[in-house]
Amino acid sequence: MPRIAAWITYRWTKWIVIGFWLVVLAVLGPLAGKLSGVESNDAKNWLPASAESTQVLDVASRFSDPDTLPAVVVYVRDDGGKLTPADLTSVAADAKEFGQRDDLDGKVVGPVPSQDGQAAQVVVPLNLGPNGWDQASDVVDQLRQVADDGAPDLRAYVTGPAGQGADSSKAFEGIESTLLFAAAGVVIVILLLTYRSPIVWLLPVISAGVALTVAQAVIYLLADHAGLTVNAQSAGILTVLVFGAGTDYALLLVARYREELRRHHDKHEAMGLALHRASPAIIASGATVALGMLCLLIAQMSSTSGLGPVAAIGIVVGLLVMLTLLPALLVACGRWVFWPRVPHEGQAEPTENGVWAHVGRRIARGPRRTWVVTSLILAVCTLGVTQLNATGLSTAESFRGEQPSVTGQQVLEKHFPGGAGEPVVVEANAAQAPEVREAFAGTEGIDASTVTKPVVADGVAYLEGTLTSAPDSQAAYDTVDRVRDAVHAVPGADAKVGGSTAVNLDVLRASWSDTERIIPLILLVVFVILALLLRAITAPLILIGTVVLSFGAALGVSALFFRHVFGYAGADPSLPLFVFVFLVALGIDYNIFLMTRVREEASKLGTRRGALVGLAATGGVITSAGLVLAGTFATLGTLPLVTFAEIGFAVAFGVLLDTLIVRSVLVTALNLDVGRSMWWPSRLSREERRSGAPEPVA
Repeated sequence: MPRIAAWITYRWTKWIVIGFWLVVLAVLGPLAGKLSGVESNDAKNWLPASAESTQVLDVASRFSDPDTLPAVVVYVRDDGGKLTPADLTSVAADAKEFGQRDDLDGKVVGPVPSQDGQAAQVVVPLNLGPNGWDQASDVVDQLRQVADDGAPDLRAYVTGPAGQGADSSKAFEGIESTLLFAAAGVVIVILLLTYRSPIVWLLPVISAGVALTVAQAVIYLLADHAGLTVNAQSAGILTVLVFGAGTDYALLLVARYREELRRHHDKHEAMGLALHRASPAIIASGATVALGMLCLLIAQMSSTSGLGPVAAIGIVVGLLVMLTLLPALLVACGRWVFWPRVPHEGQAEPTENGVWAHVGRRIARGPRRTWVVTSLILAVCTLGVTQLNATGLSTAESFRGEQPSVTGQQVLEKHFPGGAGEPVVVEANAAQAPEVREAFAGTEGIDASTVTKPVVADGVAYLEGTLTSAPDSQAAYDTVDRVRDAVHAVPGADAKVGGSTAVNLDVLRASWSDTERIIPLILLVVFVILALLLRAITAPLILIGTVVLSFGAALGVSALFFRHVFGYAGADPSLPLFVFVFLVALGIDYNIFLMTRVREEASKLGTRRGALVGLAATGGVITSAGLVLAGTFATLGTLPLVTFAEIGFAVAFGVLLDTLIVRSVLVTALNLDVGRSMWWPSRLSREERRSGAPEPVA
């Protein structure tokens, strides 16, 4: 029995392993619950650090507190008519009450009637402290309560940055617990269907829970003491990733352990051999995912670069738990844990005549025809990418279902200039402020009458102006570009343009730049790992090609669903990158699981027979793993945010496509058609040529 793999499950060391994780859980468990307390969900921590709009945020703190969030309260009559004097008196009374709040940062502005006389707005500058985004929901509810208690015929909406922050806060509220329960539920159901046992599913779920708790605690410590950036997005994805990938590793190990139990009487020996034979594939898979996630560190987007180490830590911890705690628990429980389908020594291996063995025999009749047709179908599916409008989502388009701040913004845009409440901000050297203001006010798309006089502090001038178009529209983005061109042209001004519209524009461009840089890097990392694992060049190149084709098809089909089934207006610019990272890093897992087994069998039976035996042996467990991962990512659809729903659907569909079609049909057909050349230039291909022995036919 291989000592390196088996020491975990020796008759006495298994209890040490279990005790070790119990101690770790006792020490770190209380810290896991503190993770949400160190999340950074303010805008700056999501933005590209080098972007012009981010630099404006840094300088803007000289003129206003960065913790200030303006709330815009807009009033209209229920009957759609003009506001009466009594209505304006009621709005003025609300404004006076707003002005008595303790959390104000400046004076309340308003009421400001619209030119059509049908609306009025009040701007309430709120200082909510360093964790303002977390408190915005309660504060906005208080503003709504005051406004709703006014004139009976008036309807009030709270929008602006504070209103939008409140809706976002509610959308992310309880995200970790929501995803935890949803992911755990999916995993439990699939494990029950896979094992058909009322007991054994508990061990992978317990192990995944331990892995998630420990990972959250480690990330909390790094965020609190080492400056690691964590936000609600990365924390939510961490839950899905640890449960999904961790359970995948558990499925592979349990399947190999059950296989060895049919060959060996001693459960310790069976687990030792299972670990020895399964751990290289599991470790390679975990390393691929972790390194793929770490590639995100080079992203310009802070939210994207922060996800990298968070996800990598989750994968590494999950890997350690599944290769130590889970096997120790399995051996400690014994064979009975598989009841009522307990594996006994000498039992026939059911996979030899199972569904996937039958699929393999069908593919073997015409492997070239199979992979050519499959590839063409996948290539056609990639054409759906032309329907993917990954240029960003407006505020209204970002939520599933109606949101109060979105409705309020629409009312505001109907009666006031399009950018009311979300100004364009310009900062420049104070000496050139008059020239900058003139250039700013003279830019097409800016309401010249709204451009403020320069406010100077520490030699820097600060100006604001209102857009004539909606702040999240393409017209507004074009205006920001024109403003930048105009103020940058002022000699010596060193002018910079920011504001929410400029932020969205910079995010869009940084996201596309990240996609172009990170995708090639991930492909290189995956190729190196596959080449080292399989000791070949041909196989890694072919496998990467199949995964890229799978990604294109998944994104294409998803784009068609987004537009024509779900009715989404577009997609976040980071969607292609996130989907690629998860599908390639996680999707390559199944190819690793398959090809390591194929290589193992090929060294004994030849490439052709090895490909069929490898498919038959791994088909069931890889299908179950794919269902688990797809199910856990699909739980992202439980959140009221379009971006999460799109990531969840695209990754879930892509995983199923990769599991059921690409891995089982396309890769197996290529294995059979390419033959021993798949292992070039390793010794395995050369030995088969020299042997001259015919390979067994299926």
